[in-house]
Amino acid sequence: MANINIIKDHNQQTSTAKSRLSWLWSEYSVIIAFLIIFIAASIMSPRFLEMNNQLNILMQVSIIGIVALGMTVVMLSGGIDLSVGSVLVLVGVMTVLALNATGSILIAVLTAFLVGSFAGLLNGLMVAKGRIASFIATLGMMAAARSISLYIADGGSISGEVSRFTAIANSDIWVFDYPVIIFFIMTALVYILMHKTRFGRYVYALGSNEKAALLSAIRVDRVKIGVYSLAGLLVSVAAIIETSRLNSISSSSSGVQYELDAIAAVIIGGTRMTGGRGKIMGTFLGVLILGILNNMMNLMNVSPHLQGFVKGLIIIIAVVFQKRE
Repeated sequence: MANINIIKDHNQQTSTAKSRLSWLWSEYSVIIAFLIIFIAASIMSPRFLEMNNQLNILMQVSIIGIVALGMTVVMLSGGIDLSVGSVLVLVGVMTVLALNATGSILIAVLTAFLVGSFAGLLNGLMVAKGRIASFIATLGMMAAARSISLYIADGGSISGEVSRFTAIANSDIWVFDYPVIIFFIMTALVYILMHKTRFGRYVYALGSNEKAALLSAIRVDRVKIGVYSLAGLLVSVAAIIETSRLNSISSSSSGVQYELDAIAAVIIGGTRMTGGRGKIMGTFLGVLILGILNNMMNLMNVSPHLQGFVKGLIIIIAVVFQKRE
């Protein structure tokens, strides 16, 4: 009898230990992955830890990071947005047109916000009111936005005529460039919105169970429209930075595969494809993980053509781990 009790106690302790490890991995897997990759990169290349290289990583991920924040909100609601790259280009083209027509940076920035939010609003209306699957609705927007951009720019680049506009992406405070600071600010604002407000709770409820959200008197359609409009607004912020870098935007090459990078960062950060579970800080770390991987491959002279393969592989691995949880 004593032996049976000992075995039971041992089994209970083992089960408790496994459950604790499972909880630890579930809650902090992205932090663990970030630390492992950071340490591995430090060992593989001594140049990795240089301050200029670290700042360069932050600068490189700032645009995708801002886009990924919007993608996180969309995916938490149970949807997806494939149009972010094309909308970014359309916003950039319209921003430059407004800049050249008025000579006003303020009007150009307001135009960017208006165009991006409107594109997001259309996505939201198609999903919420049109009852179109988010994959299809945003796929249509992706094709339409890119096509309009190519038509306006005649398939090439369009350049701004106000040189002061470049200050947005090429100025700095202390050691941090403006795009990095904007990325940090946007992360903090979206974190507060999603974790400290009623809207954020509604988004999580919608992603967890849409029918239950409806029965809880949540105006699901309004939440969906708000989600996609917010994503469009964040794309506008990213588009302003992208356009400001060189005071120009390419209708054919800018924004290409941005949706892949954003989705990869969100999934690596722990957000479920089915919605309802995920964290903004997880996406923040997911963006940094992608940036470190790209930087590590560049330092090791790995062909840039293989970077897409690595991102795709990471997405698959992340989804497999989510399935196992």
